[in-house]
Amino acid sequence: MIDPATKDDYPQLIDVWESAVKSTHDFLKPEDFEFYKSQMPFYFGHVNLYAYRNQDGETKGFLGVADSKIEMLFVDNTSRGIGIGKKLLTFAVNELKANQVDVNEQNQQAVSFYQHFGFKIIGRSDLDGEGRNYPLLHLEKI
Repeated sequence: MIDPATKDDYPQLIDVWESAVKSTHDFLKPEDFEFYKSQMPFYFGHVNLYAYRNQDGETKGFLGVADSKIEMLFVDNTSRGIGIGKKLLTFAVNELKANQVDVNEQNQQAVSFYQHFGFKIIGRSDLDGEGRNYPLLHLEKI
């Protein structure tokens, strides 16, 4: 089930984020990982936030969208590969009308994931949104 997330969900969402990032973002420096983790509550406050919960009510993934852009989509590492990311992405595209996303260039799994679902690279930035040296690819579903 996908439903709106609240501030009460933040601790579980941060746990999901940490699990996902540790398994997919091996290019992050430890100090940058800690910085981004500390910023997650701030980031959450700037998006429409949705949680994916399994039948036991456990949060296994989440999605953040602002306007027509997917700002975050993460799946707990123990739940990867079973369709949660696809469900969150489908929800973002079909229900929230999101058709853009930025992806770390070094995260080829994510780049491939979005391309598999019809997103195309339309641009690149040398730095991420925080001005750090993690190039971003800008993708759009056309």
